[in-house]
This record gives sequence, structure tokens and C-alpha cells, in this order.
Amino acid sequence: MSEKVFASSAFNDNLDSRQRKARIWQTILLACTLLGILVLTMMLVDIIVDGAGWLSPTLFNNNHSRFPEKTGMNSAIYGSIYNVLLTALFCFPLGVAAAIYLEEYAPKSKLTNFINININNLAGVPSIVYGMLGLTVFGRMFGLFAPESPLVNFFNLPVEAGNVGGLKFNLFGIPGLIIHLPFGRSLVAGAMTMSLLILPTVIISSREAIRAVPTSIREAAYGLGATRWQMIRTQVLPVSFPGILTGIILAMGRALGETAPLIIMGAFMYVPFLPRNIWDKFTTMPIQIYNWITLPQPEYNIHLAAAGIIVLLLVLLGMSALAIFLRNKLQVKW
Repeated sequence: MSEKVFASSAFNDNLDSRQRKARIWQTILLACTLLGILVLTMMLVDIIVDGAGWLSPTLFNNNHSRFPEKTGMNSAIYGSIYNVLLTALFCFPLGVAAAIYLEEYAPKSKLTNFINININNLAGVPSIVYGMLGLTVFGRMFGLFAPESPLVNFFNLPVEAGNVGGLKFNLFGIPGLIIHLPFGRSLVAGAMTMSLLILPTVIISSREAIRAVPTSIREAAYGLGATRWQMIRTQVLPVSFPGILTGIILAMGRALGETAPLIIMGAFMYVPFLPRNIWDKFTTMPIQIYNWITLPQPEYNIHLAAAGIIVLLLVLLGMSALAIFLRNKLQVKW
């Protein structure tokens, strides 16, 4: 009897000690959370105080100027919109198709495990690495179309003069459908670079959404005689679409706020015109903000930069709100 009492007492003492340690860790974690929120709030307040007075129609309607009161980010706003839309065009079908294959078709093998490991690793690669990759692959195409390239000399291609050369031709002879090789510092090169950056995230989020579809849905479709593709097209994709769309919108938000890959790839800091096609030069809101911060005048590096950050934050918050709204609106409840 005494042994049971002793064991019960020891258990209670150990329980009190563990509860005390849990309260200590809970307090530490709460303090860290509050500290992070406090620092973030201070930064937001500072940005709003510095930039709120510079939010005006001029900021949205004008391009960069040497006069601060006439400066705007019109070309940067449109460049960001075009860049994000092109990125979605390149990334959405490829990422969703890869997710469908890996979840519904790929057999469990060493090759599949190797692909899964590399997708997860690529999601954590620094963005500047993707900028260097985009510059080499899309911007310069490994120098294959440079004037001194053996490919150009062998086929006697009519390349243009310049650092990276260039080749222009009509695709399928369609008037106006001009292809530029290499892509250089164009919108399409920037969009493809950003597609590489967010593609692992799109694949992972799409796979999670597809995996969340109950197995019973698949079995019921098979029981009614549907083929695998019919089951995926009519049952799995409609149910998983809200999760896929949410992941893609959040990935687009990351692409919208990235600066390093586009700077490495060769996007311009000063573009006084709107892009007329996908082969034009471009700039984006983060690059425009970075350009203002580097200027010595306080009107640029404090007030206009803060105003640009406010605009960028509002766009990012709008995209996040849209993702939440679409997820709640389209979500299928069981």
C-alpha cells in the first residue's frame, strides 16, 4: 500500500514539474509572438506615417521623374500585373499537371521518391539562384544565339548585333507573332524566371489539395465505370480546385513581391513607358521601390518608397483576401 502511495506522490510531483515547465515555455513563446507583432506594427506605423501623405493619383498615373512631386509608379504597377499574369499562364497548367501525375499516376518507385525530394528541396532554394538560372536559360539561352556562336555560324542565322545576339522570326508564318531568341530582358523572360521560382510551391500545394479528396470519391467513380482520367476530371479536380486555387494565388503573391530574381535576370529600374508586348522591357513595383531607396533625396528614399510599399502591401493583402474568399466560397463541405 505504501509503495502505491509513494508512486502516486512521485507521479504528482513529476506532473507538477512538467506543468510548471509547460507554463514557462508557453510564456516564452507568447512573449516571442508579441515581440514579433510589436516590431511588425512599429514598421507598419512608420511606413504609413512616412508614405500616407504621398498617396495620390500622381503616384498611380505618372512614371518615374526627376521631380519627386511628379513621380509615379504607373509603369511598375502595369509591369507587375503583366508579369504576374504571364507567370500564372506558364505556371498554372504545368504545376497542376505535375501534381495530378505525381498523386494519381506515378508509381511508387525510386524515381518518384527522387522527384518528390527534389521538389521539396527546390521550394527552399534562395530566390537569387532562380534569378541566375533565369538569366542563363531564358535571358541568354547559354549564348547559343550570340554572333560568335557555332550554332549561328553553322546555320548562318541572321542574328542581331549586341551582347547576347538575337534572332527574330514569325511563328508558323502568322503576322505579328514574332519570337525573339534569346528572350533577353523581356516580360516573358521575367515571367518564366518567376515561374521557376514558384513552381515547386504550386506543385506541393496542388498535391496537398488533391490528396485531401476522400478515397471514397475515387472508389465511387470507379464503381460507376469511370476511367481514371474521367474520375480525376469530374470528381477529384472539382473538389480539390479551391485548395489548388488558394495555393496558386498565394504563390502569385510571392512572385509579385520578389525583387532579387528580376534584378539578376536584368529587369530595368527605370522604364518610362508601358509594355506594348511580351518582348518589351519592364519594371515591377518592388524594383521601383528599390530604385527609390537607392536615391539620395529623402523625398524618394523615405516618402515615395514608403508610399510604394503601402501600395504593394495593399495588393498583397488583396490577393490573400481573394484566396480566402474563393476558398470559403468554393469549398465543398462533407
